[in-house]
Amino acid sequence: MQRKPDWLRRPFVWDPNQRTVEGILKELNLNTVCGEANCPNYGECFANKTATFMILGTRCTRGCRFCNVSHGAPDDVDPNEPRNIALAVAKLGLKYVVVTSVTRDDLADGGASHFAETIRAIRQTCPNTAIEVLIPDFKGDTDALKIVTDARPDVISHNMETVKRLYDTVRPEAVYERSLSVLLNIKRLNPNVKSKTGIMVGLGESEEEVLELLNDLRRVGCELLTIGQYLAPSANHHPVIEYIHPDRFAEYAKAAYARGFSFVASAPYVRSSYRAAEAMNE
Repeated sequence: MQRKPDWLRRPFVWDPNQRTVEGILKELNLNTVCGEANCPNYGECFANKTATFMILGTRCTRGCRFCNVSHGAPDDVDPNEPRNIALAVAKLGLKYVVVTSVTRDDLADGGASHFAETIRAIRQTCPNTAIEVLIPDFKGDTDALKIVTDARPDVISHNMETVKRLYDTVRPEAVYERSLSVLLNIKRLNPNVKSKTGIMVGLGESEEEVLELLNDLRRVGCELLTIGQYLAPSANHHPVIEYIHPDRFAEYAKAAYARGFSFVASAPYVRSSYRAAEAMNE
């Protein structure tokens, strides 16, 4: 295993707000991708009293080789979850909230209706809060996607994660073209919703493959983009092939803006929902 370079080393700083956020999550029986995916920005986001809520349980029906979220028999859907997330948004005073989920291939609509219920609950409780949802591919079901677009979140994100060549290795249960079609159909179903995606680098992709992916994303109308360094959660996950220098992240951002993206966050510790509210100012 490669040694982490200096630009990936940073101290953990504890803040009292972390305890506040953790207390609200425990009180309302809520999950976050921050904790389940072992996000490196966990401390910073909780210190700023923000979190990315994860609905539909903590066990995914897929087993992507990059992800730390548990997979296996899925949890029961909690009917109180949308209301509890809305309460948490109110308690935290969030002006921008991100809601994601595990993939639920066992559900008829992939969990789309639960996303919609969560969006409506937040709108009712916190009408001035902007809402971003980070959705799975719903197995390409456009009807399921329409349930989400009809609920009118401000941003719908679906992560491509990696370049086309690596899908079979990194995301064996996903399909590159299917994920692109999700992003395309977001804009077709509701042109007023901003579309967003996130990718990781350091998985073994070439610079040319990243640029090809950027071209494909613009072809389907994707507007917002995040690029971050892949960090292997364990020795059993896909290995880190390369630690990408911050200068190359800057080059990828420049290339993305040149292709017409309206917002790009590109740096080693960037994750798909990291400082997500900044994109709304563009």
